[in-house]
Amino acid sequence: MVNPRDPLDLTFGALADPTRRGIVSALAVQPRTIAALAGPLPMSLVAVSKHVTVLERAGLVARTREGRSQVCALRAAPLAGAAGWLEHYRAFWTGRIDSLERWLGEEA
Repeated sequence: MVNPRDPLDLTFGALADPTRRGIVSALAVQPRTIAALAGPLPMSLVAVSKHVTVLERAGLVARTREGRSQVCALRAAPLAGAAGWLEHYRAFWTGRIDSLERWLGEEA
């Protein structure tokens, strides 16, 4: 069950959308205005702003005003929380991959 107050739920919910993942990727390079984020996307400034709002609510993005522009910057803390949660399960998928490698080696 999704808890709208749980930071991890907010992070994964925000990152579930490919457009928002693209915005995060762009912001990982450097802060950008909403207009710069919207440039390569097939949507309006308003739609991009709504995506940024979702990322903001999850704590992934900080938005500031510079004159008439809104500048967005990536915030790393929620990503670190998600990475920590995923790290807990690394042994599970590593073990599965190792088993697959052994099985494939036996079949060859």
